[in-house]
Amino acid sequence: MVDRYLTVARAGVHESEIKRSRFLCALAPAGSEEAAQEFVRRVRKEHQSASHNCFAYVIGPDGRLHRASDDGEPGGTAGTPMLQVLLGREVRDTVAVVTRYYGGIQLGAGGLARAYGGAVSAALDEIGTIERRRLALVTVTADHQRAGRLENDLRAAGHPVRDVSYGAEVTFHLGIPEPEVPAFRSWLADSTSGTALLTTDGTDYVDVHPSTP
Repeated sequence: MVDRYLTVARAGVHESEIKRSRFLCALAPAGSEEAAQEFVRRVRKEHQSASHNCFAYVIGPDGRLHRASDDGEPGGTAGTPMLQVLLGREVRDTVAVVTRYYGGIQLGAGGLARAYGGAVSAALDEIGTIERRRLALVTVTADHQRAGRLENDLRAAGHPVRDVSYGAEVTFHLGIPEPEVPAFRSWLADSTSGTALLTTDGTDYVDVHPSTP
C-alpha cells in the first residue's frame, strides 16, 4: 500500500503562448474518475470555440487508473505527454485539461508534445502540490480551560492539527503515523495530566505539506 503521494494543491489555470497558439492548462484535484470527467466536461463547455481540449488524469494513490485524450491532435502528441508529466512527477488524484487556441502556425509532432507536456509541468510549478500521507485519524478532546495550551503544545511538538471544533469541549483532529500512536498517547497523558480523551478512527490519506513555488 502506498504510504504517501502528491496531488495538486488547488484548482487553477496557467496560460502560455507558443508560436501564436494559446495553451491554457486547467488543473484540479479529482478523487474519482467521475470527478475528473466532470471537470473535463466543464472545461470543454467553457472553451467550446477552442481548437482542442485535451486531457489527462491519474486517480488513486498507486496511479493505476489513468486516462488521456488527444481530442483531435495527432495521436500521442497531446494527452500522452500530459499524462507522462503527471505520472513522472508522481502526482495523483489530479486532472489536467489543456485548451489550445490555434494561432495559425503548425508546431509539428515534437513541438506539440513539448507544448502540451510543458503546459502541464508549468501549471504544476505555478499552482503547487500537496503531499498526502496515510495516517491514523486521531481525535483529542479537552476542556476549554486546557485547550489553548494544548493546541500550542501540539504544534510545538510537531503534531499538525487538521481541524478544531468547539462545543461543550474542544476537539482536535490530527493525523498521526500509525507506529507513533502509542507514543503520542503517552505524550498526551503527560501533557494534560491524563485529562484529555484520545480516540482513533482508522486511517486515511491526509494533506500534510503544501509545496508551492
